[in-house]
Amino acid sequence: MAHPLRTTVQDFLEGLKSFEKGFITTDAVCHYMSEVRLSADALRPYAYFRDQFYTRNLVYRDSLFEVMVICWTAGQKTPIHTHNGQLGWMAVAQGEMAVHNYKYVTCDHPEYQNVVGIDCVAGASHIELDRLTTDVCTDGSPIACVDKQQSIHQIENSDRTKQGCISLHVYSLPIDSCVGFDLDKQKCFRKTLNYYSRFGQVEVEVEVPRNPLPIISS
Repeated sequence: MAHPLRTTVQDFLEGLKSFEKGFITTDAVCHYMSEVRLSADALRPYAYFRDQFYTRNLVYRDSLFEVMVICWTAGQKTPIHTHNGQLGWMAVAQGEMAVHNYKYVTCDHPEYQNVVGIDCVAGASHIELDRLTTDVCTDGSPIACVDKQQSIHQIENSDRTKQGCISLHVYSLPIDSCVGFDLDKQKCFRKTLNYYSRFGQVEVEVEVPRNPLPIISS
């Protein structure tokens, strides 16, 4: 098996943008990201770790693609969440990540899904999801994907070392909000997404509240 090509962030982005000339498909971008990998060193200018929360760090965004680096310290994880009906791909550059995949079964307000432009407005008070599989992802693993059929998952840092995990995420279209699930409380909610840094520059160093809302990402 051939080793994937290691490249620079700029060259990776130029290759990614070439897909904008035609149809953007799950398989095509997955193959590209499998063949062209960005190392942890290449992503270091966008890598910020915080003990209180994982960080979402914007690398590139246009009307069709959003590229982020997410940094995770030990034990950090997302809520279970959707991807707003968009496609998504994840490569791990450092550490080990666990991806728990779920399937929507039913809720007490299925009519909330009948809305233009987003997958669901959220707000149900009874939710049933089936946990399907858990994929363990490392630097040498296949690219993890979400698509219109498998669109609900949870990601967590499962690495036992203390170096922290770095993952690269690509979305098409860009995702500004998504639905998060709290199965213990039987609630789902729509969460506006934000960035900790943009293009290598921290947005705002904010004090974390005592009971912060969960940060969500794919």
